[in-house]
Amino acid sequence: MPLPSLGVVIVSFNASTELLDCLESLLAAPDVALHIVVVDNASSDDTVAQFEAWASGAAPYAPPEDLPFALTAAPKPLTLVDAQANARTNAPATPQITLIRSAVNLGFAGGVNLGLACLAANPAINRFWVLNPDSVVAPETPLAFATYHGDAARFSLMGGRVTYVDPPDHILSDGGIINYRTGVTSNLHQGRDASQTPAPQTEFDFISGASMVASRAFYETAGPLPEEYFLYYEEVDWALRRRDLPLVFCPEARVYHRVGSSIGSRTMTRVATPFSTYFLYRARMMFLRRYAKGGLAGAWAYALAKAGQLALKGHRAEAVAL
Repeated sequence: MPLPSLGVVIVSFNASTELLDCLESLLAAPDVALHIVVVDNASSDDTVAQFEAWASGAAPYAPPEDLPFALTAAPKPLTLVDAQANARTNAPATPQITLIRSAVNLGFAGGVNLGLACLAANPAINRFWVLNPDSVVAPETPLAFATYHGDAARFSLMGGRVTYVDPPDHILSDGGIINYRTGVTSNLHQGRDASQTPAPQTEFDFISGASMVASRAFYETAGPLPEEYFLYYEEVDWALRRRDLPLVFCPEARVYHRVGSSIGSRTMTRVATPFSTYFLYRARMMFLRRYAKGGLAGAWAYALAKAGQLALKGHRAEAVAL
């Protein structure tokens, strides 16, 4: 009997170390056939070289000490398929990963869409998991995403619990909430103790782009992720295109996330970088112009107040970017 299958898209940009941790955690998952596509978004570091050395076995892998679960390195070599060259390296009997090299940085959505198109060409794959490279997944998570509610499940996007790598018992997101008066989005249950917080039902508006599973029915109905945002709000916009396909939450799925390691997003202890700040507020305004123009005044007021707050705290570059 064939194993349940799940497509995985990982978009990497200057995230060599985090990417390998993510891939090793995926390869450790039992009882599921994973079709993994790595899209390198024109990294300026040695991400691709390290990835290829890891896949061949030339660079031994050692799990970081801060992982919240035990992890044993996958046997090497792995089969690496270069999408552009249509060539394989190593033995075809080993686990397979497809590499797509983008000549330019297409942004989050642009990179994801390259991977989704690759996976969608395989009719045997009906679920596509978009996963951030600075994440590691609990061993049971891939199978949970592949089988939750069975093959007949009717959904648009599926999420699971995303917690921090450090501290691993604190929730990062159980889904996303939109405030249409300001355009500000927030993470459901953020900062709460995971062991004391029940899984949500339907009280969220979108699934975090750090870890979201799209059904083939949704992908074929809504189309690919909107690419005009470049960073942020793509998954928010995408979720609003779901029509009558519901959002669902898989309580058995758990992903641990190192927040903003490659693009400098805000964390509970760190302000966002100027790069991250600029694209976040730019995307927010774009989103509101499309879906809720009545919230633009509130968004401007919020942004100006935030810029003043950043400046007063000494974060002048971030304030100028905003």
